[in-house]
Amino acid sequence: MFSDTAAAPPADLIKEGSDATFMADVVEASKIQPVIVDFWATWCGPCRTLGPMLEQAVRAAKGAVKMVKIDVDKNPAYAGQLRVQSIPTVYAFVNGQPVDGFQGAVPESQIKAFIDKLTGGSSGESDIDELLSMGAESLKVDDLGGAAQAYAQVLQLQPDNDKAIAGMARVYLNGGDADQARQTIAMAKADSRDPEVVSVRAALDLASDSPADTAAFEARLRADPGDHQARFDLSGALAGSGRLDQAADHLLTIIAADRDWNDQAARKQLLTVFEAAGVNSDVAKNGRRKLSSILFS
Repeated sequence: MFSDTAAAPPADLIKEGSDATFMADVVEASKIQPVIVDFWATWCGPCRTLGPMLEQAVRAAKGAVKMVKIDVDKNPAYAGQLRVQSIPTVYAFVNGQPVDGFQGAVPESQIKAFIDKLTGGSSGESDIDELLSMGAESLKVDDLGGAAQAYAQVLQLQPDNDKAIAGMARVYLNGGDADQARQTIAMAKADSRDPEVVSVRAALDLASDSPADTAAFEARLRADPGDHQARFDLSGALAGSGRLDQAADHLLTIIAADRDWNDQAARKQLLTVFEAAGVNSDVAKNGRRKLSSILFS
């Protein structure tokens, strides 16, 4: 947590700014030390959350950075020039130029990392872990924007962090952009055995090897529930579109009927599905339990 129990900051560390004073308060002042500009408005709920956290973080930096608050309703000129489209929006200025920024009410750890980067400080491993956890939780609830923001913050601090690379790739994959997901996961170390990297690579393999449409395979199965090839192809299509639990169920059905079918193709594909879902996922845990029951019954 940020602490404001240290010595009192300079009186002008945090100030209300305006279009008239922007050049002096922000542009010129940032040639001496970094300046954070908080674009806000009185009617903005998230602004009331972010503003106090920003102020607390700036005070905790003990004079290494200043903060200027700009009410966009009263002072629209520079907000317009900087293309502020939603609030709160925060920009960091150094040497008279905007060098970094973010939108929305972000968590305390991300504010600290933002200021650490700006002032040359370092974000501890606990901050990295918290951001990674936030990204993972956002993915679970399909908040792709929140996940992307958390993973991007980690990558700003640690560009070679495999978990963040895999997380960002998962954001693109879940958003339907498999090509960008492939480009992103390629940034991870080639020999990485990080579970998240392995999972994304497996998911991309399934996506590239599988047709998108399931209707034809479903029709074949309705005509002949024992058509293992149709069921196998249907599983591939489901896996390629992210429906890994359904894909696993179809593969387990094949294994239960004929575990050696097509040189154990269903079992091999099932292991890839487990990898794509994640070794500790419910898909993998439940699937392994069902597989063991089939093989040892």
